[in-house]
Amino acid sequence: MIAVDTNLLVYAHRQDSEWHEEALAVLLELAQGGTRWAIPWPCAHEFVAIVTHLRIYTPPTPVTLACKAIASWAESPSLTFIGESEGYWDRFTALASKVKLQGGAAHDGRVAAICLHHGVKELWSADRDFSRFATLKVRNPLTAD
Repeated sequence: MIAVDTNLLVYAHRQDSEWHEEALAVLLELAQGGTRWAIPWPCAHEFVAIVTHLRIYTPPTPVTLACKAIASWAESPSLTFIGESEGYWDRFTALASKVKLQGGAAHDGRVAAICLHHGVKELWSADRDFSRFATLKVRNPLTAD
């Protein structure tokens, strides 16, 4: 299963993003394909927080449209939303201890632990910060490998 990070969701949604076309193509390929893919719940929430934030986007996306974007991706039959469940906290604790997480990096640790907990094979992200989690394979689908 492939998981998608917040930044790809934002880029695909915001037409004013430098990476809009590429990210939209990636998400459409996943949504219309047969490969199982996932959006971690924290990434869905972070997506809403980012695209509706006045200091990040002018004009920001209205919250109703941001929620509709998540709902439209949810229509993909191959999509699963993943989150914390029994055993997650042990995974997070081990991961956080191993890489000595601090401060804001705890959010990335949360996403990484959720992905590992659910057997995600690869997290697609444009965020290089996930490279600190050696047990999680991360790929940026917007750049040539």
